[in-house]
Amino acid sequence: MRNLFAWKIASLITIGVWFWVTFVAIEPAPDWKQGVLYVATPPTNADVELAFELELATLFAQRLKVSIKPVAMDYAQVANALTTQQVHMAATGMRINENQALRFSAPYQTLQEQIVCNKRIPKRRADLAKLYLVVVAESPQEEVLRAVASAENELEWDSQRGRSVSSLLREVNDGEIDCTVANEEQISLARNLYPKLSDGLDLHSPSQLAWAFPQEVDTVLFDEAEKFINEIKTNGTLRHLIDRHYGHNERLEAIDSFTFISKSRTELQQYKPWFNEAAAATGIEWHLLAALAYQESHWDPLATSFTNVRGMMMLTESTAQRMQITDRLDARSSILGGAKYLKLLKDSLPKRINDKERTWMALAAYNQGLGHLEDARVLAVKAGLNPDIWSDVRQVMPLLARPAYYEQTKYGQARGGEAVILVETVRLYHDILNQLEVEEMQKSLPPTPYFGYYAWSRKKTSAP
Repeated sequence: MRNLFAWKIASLITIGVWFWVTFVAIEPAPDWKQGVLYVATPPTNADVELAFELELATLFAQRLKVSIKPVAMDYAQVANALTTQQVHMAATGMRINENQALRFSAPYQTLQEQIVCNKRIPKRRADLAKLYLVVVAESPQEEVLRAVASAENELEWDSQRGRSVSSLLREVNDGEIDCTVANEEQISLARNLYPKLSDGLDLHSPSQLAWAFPQEVDTVLFDEAEKFINEIKTNGTLRHLIDRHYGHNERLEAIDSFTFISKSRTELQQYKPWFNEAAAATGIEWHLLAALAYQESHWDPLATSFTNVRGMMMLTESTAQRMQITDRLDARSSILGGAKYLKLLKDSLPKRINDKERTWMALAAYNQGLGHLEDARVLAVKAGLNPDIWSDVRQVMPLLARPAYYEQTKYGQARGGEAVILVETVRLYHDILNQLEVEEMQKSLPPTPYFGYYAWSRKKTSAP
């Protein structure tokens, strides 16, 4: 009897705590029409996803003529935050699912989900039962696994809260876990940094990513969101946003390599004299300047981003004025201006740094600014790394997107991961241009006597 009484008391206390947490402790967000839109955003350790979703939601808030109040949270917290009206909407890259408590907007991205491992991946999903598979709890990746689990009875995984897909991909690369699940954008981005990742095993259940709202959402807000997503799909804004945050991920996939090589033999030739002129003026190799220009604009002298960065070298208005460039859409002027700016950045770095290392760091500063590069170098020192070696600096530069790190820096938040990808991609383009030039040289040489010279010259001209 005493145990029964104690059980009843404990039950009442539990119910009371639940009631207090559900109906008293949680304050619903004020009506968004009062001027503030509360938006759930990805966790702060999801660098690229957070930057993309936050920018997209900010554009929506601007359309509504309200300010935005981002609330970073783990995937596992989102549904409850919506149903208890702590936020008005979730811009967390949620996969459209059958949750009856939520209402989803039109999708803005459709991405393939893949299992990726640190060794040769099994050809069949059923064979994954022997491997340690880890995913982020309540993420689109776990949703996919649930969707396919019925067909693969032995498919099991470890679901972990407070994690990010990027951190799991790093652990797969380092051999700390066997496999994880990520979408094609996340995998493409990770492969630039983590070369040991296997080819992905497609789960054949693509994620349609959308904004989420509570089922009882204000119809005006929901209708405006639908209109906004349809408009940005139509007017190119969405495409620009995706390219800005994710476009560099796949620029060296097979089809992009083919396009780059093709354009190198055609379009590049008309601009090559100006790249040579800029190289003579600055001492920076023309191959590198051309590689940077391709990364920035695909050698389009009329390129213009929605943020008004323009021209072959995608100069901001202030940078163009600083380099005394009056017409950013003039190809020669843009190339000379971009080259002079890159030299200025490089010359601003300590001379004790090796010339090549200063070049890679100058490219990072070209993307994010000298201040953010310096912040990363300071973080490198704090982490016990060498701030004068790019391979060390690039390890910490993505941390500039995380509050725990950028709040202790002088220049604040930056998309450091984007700078890392730019540098590595430009280096790859630079190598390809060097190899193409050597191949052209080889074509003009007698085949047999000079074969040894050709092999030697290829080795000498490839970038370290």
